[in-house]
Amino acid sequence: MDKQYEYSSSEAQAQQKWELEKTYTLAHSSGPLYTIDTPPPTVSGTLHIGHIFSYTQTDIIARYKRMNGFSVFYPFGFDDNGLPTERYVEKKRDIRPQNMSRSEFIKQCLEETHEAEKQFINLWQRMGLSANFDSCYSTISDLARKLSQESFITLYKKGFIYRKHEPALYCTACQTSVAQAELDDAQKPSFFNDIIFKDAKGNDLVIGTTRPELLPSCVALLFNPADERYQHLRGAQATVPLFGHHVPILEDEKVSIEKGTGLVMCCTFGDKTDIEWYKKFKLPYKKSIGLDGRWLESTGFLAGLKVHDARTQVIEKLRESNLLLRQVAIAHSVNVHERCKKEIEFVALEQWFVNILDHKQKFLDLADQIAWYPAFMKFRYRDWVENLSWDWCISRQRFFGIPFPVWHCNKCHHVILANVSQLPVDPRETAYAGACEKCGSSDITPDTDVMDTWNTSSISPYICFAVYQSVQNPIATMDAVEQQGKTIFDNPEVNNFIPMSMRPQAHDIIRTWAFDTIVKSWMHHETIPWKDIVISGHVLTDTKEKISKSKDNSPMVPENLLKTYPADVIRFWTASGSLGQDTAFSESQLKIGQRLVTKLWNAFWFTKEHVAMLADPKTTPAELGDINKWLLHAASSCFESYTQYFQDNEFGLALQQIERFFWHDFCDNYLELIKNQLFNSHQYDVQQVDATRWTLYTTGLRILQMYAPYMPHVTENIYGHLYKQHEKIDSLHQTKFATVQQLFVFEQSAAVMESVITLTATVRKIKTEKQLSLKTPIESLSTYTENAELRDCIKAHDQLIRGITQAKVVHYHVGKLEASGMEQHGELWHAKVSY
Repeated sequence: MDKQYEYSSSEAQAQQKWELEKTYTLAHSSGPLYTIDTPPPTVSGTLHIGHIFSYTQTDIIARYKRMNGFSVFYPFGFDDNGLPTERYVEKKRDIRPQNMSRSEFIKQCLEETHEAEKQFINLWQRMGLSANFDSCYSTISDLARKLSQESFITLYKKGFIYRKHEPALYCTACQTSVAQAELDDAQKPSFFNDIIFKDAKGNDLVIGTTRPELLPSCVALLFNPADERYQHLRGAQATVPLFGHHVPILEDEKVSIEKGTGLVMCCTFGDKTDIEWYKKFKLPYKKSIGLDGRWLESTGFLAGLKVHDARTQVIEKLRESNLLLRQVAIAHSVNVHERCKKEIEFVALEQWFVNILDHKQKFLDLADQIAWYPAFMKFRYRDWVENLSWDWCISRQRFFGIPFPVWHCNKCHHVILANVSQLPVDPRETAYAGACEKCGSSDITPDTDVMDTWNTSSISPYICFAVYQSVQNPIATMDAVEQQGKTIFDNPEVNNFIPMSMRPQAHDIIRTWAFDTIVKSWMHHETIPWKDIVISGHVLTDTKEKISKSKDNSPMVPENLLKTYPADVIRFWTASGSLGQDTAFSESQLKIGQRLVTKLWNAFWFTKEHVAMLADPKTTPAELGDINKWLLHAASSCFESYTQYFQDNEFGLALQQIERFFWHDFCDNYLELIKNQLFNSHQYDVQQVDATRWTLYTTGLRILQMYAPYMPHVTENIYGHLYKQHEKIDSLHQTKFATVQQLFVFEQSAAVMESVITLTATVRKIKTEKQLSLKTPIESLSTYTENAELRDCIKAHDQLIRGITQAKVVHYHVGKLEASGMEQHGELWHAKVSY
């Protein structure tokens, strides 16, 4: 063991050892199965410090569980299915997917993302992640496509999925429909415009709107039936300004009498209320906006314009025609697509939906069966579910993605499902062999949409199950199941795997990944997907912004950070974050971690020569002595608190327990208390010195174990130098708490030694205040306590006290001392302290 820790070579050696010896595989991990539904990072560029933060927190829990006796299955996935990856590959390879077949584009994506994934794995391994990197999956792989299509077919047959020509949320920038969960709210400046319509007699009818550009899509005016101002308009018609078509005037309680003029227009579609009125009154669908976001030819002078230009044009023409009464500047909340931040439109399309609205109460009940960490995150989930107003649209009008395994009969509109044995299949590239099974027509066309990426992510427990089966049994039993025309969802072994043990994820995707996975697990197996869900926060910049790839606002690239700091130091910073809370990137916390790595190495460098003198470190001494009993008692108390916090996945609070024990009890007190005994062992009883050396060895191993989930590299290195030869276990990370963290309860010895520590600490403090060396001899030390029994117990440690304080003689008094202090008589120092 070198005197100084050289982290770059030492970390590389530890990582090489783990890889070579397969330290973290299931084969080296016995015990009850603990499974982790690891979030697959999006493959669309490089990783940032936010990824390091959340994935390291998961690894800390995985390492703790492994050392706590569990067989940890910790697979790793890559989310390379969707718009971010599509755009990443387009840019990287300078290609357009529309110029090739979908299978060819997927092939190019897999080639490109494979390279990115290798870089991701390399970074995770440098960070010390103990994931099963031999058990990786991709969300666009044959396996994921197959399972996604199997899930779709299964749920369609169960009646949970339906297809309908329905108004849908649509992003004209990304040119695809989106789900409610993919929306964000944004405050945008706008104008509230009072516009003049005409009734049949030419009278003015004033309505207020923020979207005058939708006038060509106006299909009705509405007022509240309780509004006395408009009773005369019941059953009448109005003429739409600029466009001249006539629309009915209807009544509905949803119209606010107080807002605006109390008269509103219904367009197809400006908002959700328009859609409700469209359905309620069976209004016609007048489409103005194309899928590219431009106004259609049917809109006349607006044709070819995009939303803001169209709005400007309408306002100008209304003003020219004296049909604009007034404009009021406002700021209002609008829905934007979370990916591109562009405002959402509503377009009627043939779409696939998952029926979630009919089962909202069930999804609320399921949340109560899952343990949420932190607990308050469940309220975010409940709030989301309670406010759902749309079924889950899983259709996307994108080129890249997982296609629906469906063809459509153009004659009878029958939905033709692919056979399970065909999967994965792309209907656009594989013609349906045969005629419609319902009407016999051969006029059959493929479904051209692809699935929402969350539709695949939501079956991650089933993907993990398939990966687990391939690890446990390379000749996968599910192949036999599928040969019988069944799917993985029919495999009875799924029930032994799902619910998984834990899902780690960030709080911003509770409404998508968490909710969608709960939906799918219930629909497939009427169960929850995992027993625990552990929610992490984000890393924030100095301006409190979330760090993300899309914003390119990471203060430090992980690769550069690893050139400056050991991986263990970065891991220490990630553990300092509170569960579920956003955390600012902190170099000061990194420096604290750096001091800890140095302190750990120095402390064990100090103990090295002393524990080496132990003949048998595996045998507990017959008599330990109070000082060692105190430390072992404190170590046991520390581990008890440490374990309690980890049971609630509060790794940050668990870290505080070992930090306090290591710095305060072990380094500041115990090592100082025993130095005289170790360096002047001839003055002490041999058995006493051996007991101290044994306690050093034993407590040191306990410290390494408790730090191991946080700082796997430096603890592994120390273990290799000091413990491996005695423990006969190749890696610290394969040791178990149950065999090392023995329970010691020595309450009386602990109380006595706390008083000894108080006494000696007071003397050290006084010497420091007088700017004296701690080695300055004291001619006489007088100690005072009002407890005679405690005085006798303290007196039994006279040799220890003299050794630490450098006192020639110590007097033990029962009584009260007004103030502790030291005085010099000639060249000799005399001290008085109370404890």
